[in-house]
Amino acid sequence: MSETAIRPPSDAEAVSASAASSDLAKLVTDVSTERSKPGWGLFSMELNDDQIELRDWVHDFAENVVRPAAHEWDEREETPWPIIQEAAKVGLYGLESTVNFFIDPTGMLLPLVSEELFWGDAGIGMSLFGTQLASSAIFANGDQDQIVEWMPRCYGTPEDPKVAAFCSSEPDAGSDVSSMRTRARYDEATGEWVLSGQKAWATNGGIADLHVVVAAVDPELAARGQAAFVVPASEVTGLSMGKKLKKHGLRASHTAEVYLDDVRVPGRYLLGGKEKLDERLARAREGTSGRNASMSTFELSRHVVGAQAIGIARAAYEYALDYAKERKQFGRPIIDNQGVAFKLADMKVEIDAARLLVWRAGWMSAGTLRGKPIKYENGEGSMAKLKAGEVAVKVTEEAIQILGGNGYTREFPVERMHRDAKIYTIFEGTSEIQRLVISRAISGMRIR
Repeated sequence: MSETAIRPPSDAEAVSASAASSDLAKLVTDVSTERSKPGWGLFSMELNDDQIELRDWVHDFAENVVRPAAHEWDEREETPWPIIQEAAKVGLYGLESTVNFFIDPTGMLLPLVSEELFWGDAGIGMSLFGTQLASSAIFANGDQDQIVEWMPRCYGTPEDPKVAAFCSSEPDAGSDVSSMRTRARYDEATGEWVLSGQKAWATNGGIADLHVVVAAVDPELAARGQAAFVVPASEVTGLSMGKKLKKHGLRASHTAEVYLDDVRVPGRYLLGGKEKLDERLARAREGTSGRNASMSTFELSRHVVGAQAIGIARAAYEYALDYAKERKQFGRPIIDNQGVAFKLADMKVEIDAARLLVWRAGWMSAGTLRGKPIKYENGEGSMAKLKAGEVAVKVTEEAIQILGGNGYTREFPVERMHRDAKIYTIFEGTSEIQRLVISRAISGMRIR
């Protein structure tokens, strides 16, 4: 027999192997027993029954109410008040639903709701969700009394729903919030704040009653010298709507300029109150970092915006997938070609990867509700928004490519989805700004 021939194990080797197998079995049993204790099984990718029920409820509304109306309101470029009224009637739009979506220890509800609603249509979705920017600003910057007073007014009632507007961006102050020109001056004689300036790109701007306006109180402190004010249009003079913007996408969502001409509001309309503002400004003048009113709002919403983008991407992917299975060329469905099938595979991979980033950021944002606050150490919120926004643009573009000439026409929804997707690399922090946030977070340096 040659030296390389296979031979049966000796008795000694067999005993040794048996002992090793027994040791391994014991190790597996011991570890399995230890890991079965409470605490080890807390991590889960599985949604609970309540989350699934809520997701399916919103999906049903998106499928049966939102999606059938999407083309009409995109063409009309008007706020879809009948849809808002229906959403308020069934409990999908309003303060109660917003509170229910936000107060979730897992942080999953708001991303789930956002994805499903924007799967239906992004323009209509934004007409429903645009108010949350204003309510988030009140929640993030206001004191308890202000939250109780103003958040209900953002939404109105089921019988008479309202919308609210968050006014931060300006013609010369988009990504560069430190260049804000809108000013807030305190009138000691009357105890009022006087606001003057121009806001741009305001969702619901001018058609809302409640406007949350970010203004510079101390321009020398740049972004650290800004504060947020509640400005109810029905109670003041000097607030007016400028030009309504005709947009590339999200056409069912109203976007306009807002002008403030010496608008006077009571002192208590400053979110957080004057005492806290004075303390914050004093710290900023001493060189201590201060909280920015716009950024505190965006921090709460970046992963939610990412979820909206995923909804658009998923809708385009699903439409392209169905189309590729039905469309025949050269005697067979076009999905039978690797060139098409591989595109769809990549689209699915990117959508799922983006969703995981959104869910992680959502889970982190809800740490306080679990009694364990978690800070975004590496720009995790920006990661979610960046990835999801760019995936939405890419996936919707590929969907058009799969549909070919049909995808380029308004007879098919993917062209609208592509138009809607593009804003997600621009608003609430451009892709470039998100990369700046992430690079500063991971490096600890003031990257410019």
